Amino acid sequence: MTVIAWIVEGTWPACVDAARTHAPEGADIMLLHVTGHDVPGAAHGAYAGLLGRGHRERDPGTRLENLGAEAAQQLLQAAAEHLGRPCTQLERSGRIEREVVAAAENADLLILARDGDRTHLGPRSLGPGSRFVVDHAPCPVLLVWPEAAPDIESIPPPPPHPPHHR
Repeated sequence: MTVIAWIVEGTWPACVDAARTHAPEGADIMLLHVTGHDVPGAAHGAYAGLLGRGHRERDPGTRLENLGAEAAQQLLQAAAEHLGRPCTQLERSGRIEREVVAAAENADLLILARDGDRTHLGPRSLGPGSRFVVDHAPCPVLLVWPEAAPDIESIPPPPPHPPHHR
């Protein structure tokens, strides 16, 4: 069995705890982190467009890429230590939600945490990227709350319905 825990800053402990709890003994656990290209790409573009192309060593996008890779490795290492059992660490880069879906292609379970409005139960508890992953994952998904779930009373009331006419 292959279990993937999507490691994201701020919510990763809940995913690691869920992997520890739900992955059977002997399962292959993969800790997955994806670094997006949006911030370094914007920095590369801004530098090239505004400051010229002649000095690559000054390009802030390269520095941001290096900082992102270093932070990802530190995050994956912390997650592996928290897991406390053998695992594989995988860092991917690209469009985050699509990379997560692609990584889950041969998985038996994908674990991810809610990353939207965590004060209420409901669909807004998922951000757009997580919603994409839940909707497109090619395997079963375990969706966890990064902290205690809100009370059931946090569900909004049903919308008013006009009276039925016969």
